[in-house]
Amino acid sequence: MDLGPTGIWTAALDLQPVSRAQELVGELESLGYGAVWIPEAVGREALSSATLLLGGGSRIVVGTGIANLWARDAMAMAAGHKTITSAYPDRFLLGIGVSHQPAVEAMRGHEYGRPVATMRAYLEAMDNALYFALPPPTEPVRVLAALGPKMLALAAEKASGAHPYFVPPEHTARARDVLGPDRLLAPEQAVVLETDPARAREVARGHMAIYIGLPNYANNLRRLGFTEEDLTPPGSNRLVDAIVAWGDEEAVARRVAEHRAAGADHVCLQVIEGDPRALPLEGWRRLAPAGGALDGA
Repeated sequence: MDLGPTGIWTAALDLQPVSRAQELVGELESLGYGAVWIPEAVGREALSSATLLLGGGSRIVVGTGIANLWARDAMAMAAGHKTITSAYPDRFLLGIGVSHQPAVEAMRGHEYGRPVATMRAYLEAMDNALYFALPPPTEPVRVLAALGPKMLALAAEKASGAHPYFVPPEHTARARDVLGPDRLLAPEQAVVLETDPARAREVARGHMAIYIGLPNYANNLRRLGFTEEDLTPPGSNRLVDAIVAWGDEEAVARRVAEHRAAGADHVCLQVIEGDPRALPLEGWRRLAPAGGALDGA
């Protein structure tokens, strides 16, 4: 599976008609991105959406960032993973995560269990699930939404690697140490293409507001040395600058290079604009590897 050095992480495709979303995947492929990553929260169902989006390209990988394990049982997840891989060998990457307690309990009605134990049991159930259909021609590939050392260690043991979200390059270095040299590491990196510091940080804080209040992310940032002052809404400049790469194309390229130097195999760029419902197409084009902005980053 060839992800290339950079891909696009976006929820914006959920806000487009399916046919338009497929066209955009084709454009991302032509722009030189190796993958497009899609979330699963309150939008389209991740596995069916990934299948539809794969039809928009011929080489680009579609990854789930992440498919929520609470959305389907392990047998259904395993069968879906194999089904999509059968149709699109080496082009579907299943990212799996435990989500967050408020989303799991308030919106889905499940009891949020201990994350690492829940994930381990789920992966083992996937591996042991019955599947009497024709196996896919290539091995299905999965990664875990891993932040802390225990989940990262589980990703090294039970998956092909990790897809950390809302992390700076310092976390990438720690993740590589835990994963070892032979596991895929594909961190997400938020981007604001704005050179005015005040405006860039304003947009960044709008994006970060929901995340710094979620315990999984906040605890991970504490492990990295951020203080309660940093985490107090709307977040310190230090935190904003660590989580969001803002500035011009060169600034983004430098941040991608930092992740790569820290051990990332692939960096998933999430272009943020002031309107969360906007389609950041111009930003995708500005950062396109085919245009030279991030070529070889």
